[in-house]
Amino acid sequence: MLTVFICSPASVMEGDSVTLFTRVKTNQQKVITWYSNETIIAEITGDLSFICTDVQCNEDGTERFRDRLKLDNQTGSLTIRDIRTTDSGYFRLFINKFNMTMTFSITVQGHSAAKQDEIIVVEEGESITLNSDVEKSPDDIVTFYFNDTLITEITENPNKTCTDVQCEDADERFRDRLKVNQSSGSLTITNIRTTDSGLYKLKITSYSNNISISSFKSFSINVTGVSDSGLSSATVTGICAAAALVVVLLFVAAAAAVLYYHKLQAGQNGEHYILLF
Repeated sequence: MLTVFICSPASVMEGDSVTLFTRVKTNQQKVITWYSNETIIAEITGDLSFICTDVQCNEDGTERFRDRLKLDNQTGSLTIRDIRTTDSGYFRLFINKFNMTMTFSITVQGHSAAKQDEIIVVEEGESITLNSDVEKSPDDIVTFYFNDTLITEITENPNKTCTDVQCEDADERFRDRLKVNQSSGSLTITNIRTTDSGLYKLKITSYSNNISISSFKSFSINVTGVSDSGLSSATVTGICAAAALVVVLLFVAAAAAVLYYHKLQAGQNGEHYILLF
């Protein structure tokens, strides 16, 4: 007898990462098979003697997902990375041992303006807040990375929230300069330094029934230095440019005065000159 489960439909944004869970252990099964619109896209055996994804699985050679599928060897759960609008449709899980099937309906929407990458220029010593610009649910997990190093993880339990060196992969680069907002999931960097310039990545992971959805956003931050006078490098550059312009104008004015004087003298002597520029 075939047992059928139908999961609640899920709507995701293009570029998200979606994981479809099996809720079983691979070593307790014979074969776990995944279908997309009735085409096999992933399969794994309980003894791990056979594992395939995408074009490795189907006979017609369809390479629809192009290295965007990942199977969990322990559970058989399927992750679709960088999901696209063309991936919308039904995904079906079949577990041979239990003769069980589970169907997922996924709708992929186009890019959201809130998720567009941001370019930020800030002066050294200032504070800056990185916002997700999306509504955060209490059980969402928010992580921030600096140049691919984990620097912040915000969880439902404040006691498990970490920043900087408290996080497993982080070093002590920021030294108590990171502040998190538990409810919104935003991250504030205080007393920012030029060495903090770089790429910051935000990842928000939400869970619903047998699906997890991870959304991403990037911030490219350029921290400009401050001179001994207390002026930012941008301000100093502007002052230098203005000073250079004044020097050029004074030189032109002086040259014009000299030419006018010589022309006047030549006119009094009855001489005529043609000036070539």
